[in-house]
Amino acid sequence: MDFLKAEEVAETLQVGKKIAYKVIRKLNSELEEKGYETIRGRINKKYFLERYRLDEGGKMDASIQG
Repeated sequence: MDFLKAEEVAETLQVGKKIAYKVIRKLNSELEEKGYETIRGRINKKYFLERYRLDEGGKMDASIQG
């Protein structure tokens, strides 16, 4: 299972680390509500990509581009 750190989230979303940590906290909270265990300061890569509709390379999923 792959996890992303704040630096990777920040780079992918082109935001600062402070915002990246907020994103991670929000997504981890969603996962906890669904009954999943989370790791503080990291986010499951698959869930992150799914929620932000990104492909494995961090680009917008081609199936939703207009």
